[in-house]
Amino acid sequence: MDCIIVADKANCILLEEFVGKFSSLNLIDTFSDSTSARNQLSKQQDIELVFLDLETLEMDSFDFITSLDYRPNIIMVSSGDQNALKAFDLNVVDYLLKPVTYSRFCKAIDKAIRYYSCKEVSNSSDNEIFIKKGSALAKLKIKDIIYVEALENYVTLNTNDERFTIHFTMKGIQNQLPSGVFIRIHRSFIVNKSMIQAIKENTIDLIVGGTFKNLPLGKSFKDSLLNNINLLAR
Repeated sequence: MDCIIVADKANCILLEEFVGKFSSLNLIDTFSDSTSARNQLSKQQDIELVFLDLETLEMDSFDFITSLDYRPNIIMVSSGDQNALKAFDLNVVDYLLKPVTYSRFCKAIDKAIRYYSCKEVSNSSDNEIFIKKGSALAKLKIKDIIYVEALENYVTLNTNDERFTIHFTMKGIQNQLPSGVFIRIHRSFIVNKSMIQAIKENTIDLIVGGTFKNLPLGKSFKDSLLNNINLLAR
């Protein structure tokens, strides 16, 4: 991923060092002011990732983000967590607290790579599939699928309004669905990540047809799920 760093000199040095350790990252340039950073992002819209120091810019960092015509993935860096919720409301990839450790930086990059992959498959989430329903073929938008449930030699695709049963294995249907949109949470369930309302110790809550649906969360799948969401934690 092509990236830039917007930070003061001291933080630039550290972030440059960390970025240099990732073969998947290509540092285009570093900036200490918003004007230069915005100009670069305007003329080079294939930049996929920005490291943004919250305390660096002469303008409000959130105004800077919302002013961008093209918004790449953003990882924020800050000395405090008081703006973290506001940052995640703008869909930043991650929020790093200073001093940034290399292990924490690695987790943020892993998340950024997943976000980049999500953008790559976002169009596929709008794709339509046809499913046999009686003697006819019913059209179903992939993004309308809320969860998939295993049922012996079949799987059921559940939307807000309908339930489709098809002859498929869980592994097979998982390979057909975009990984940036769907995640397996149990040996018997795959869910649309955008539909998750709450994650509990051993269950998750979805909203299906206006009511809560509680699904089991398998122990071996929990870490993968937590790594695929914006989790605000020190």
